[in-house]
Amino acid sequence: MKTYTYQPKGVCSRQIAVAIDDNGVIADVQFVGGCSGNTQGVAALVIGQKADDVIPKIENIRCGAKATSCPAQLAIALKHALEA
Repeated sequence: MKTYTYQPKGVCSRQIAVAIDDNGVIADVQFVGGCSGNTQGVAALVIGQKADDVIPKIENIRCGAKATSCPAQLAIALKHALEA
């Protein structure tokens, strides 16, 4: 099991921690800060999914006028975790 901590950029969330098992399946996601209901919802939806399947679904999501979002930042965190 790999655990990776990422500091998102351009969003309200201050930190994202992800745990991925040896098969690339997301075991846990924890957001620090951000919109609690939204980040909890995103985390609940991706746990148990393969990171490689989740990344393309969420990497281009925007939050209002921002160029990114918490889900998009999660995609970046997942990419980094897979590379680590």
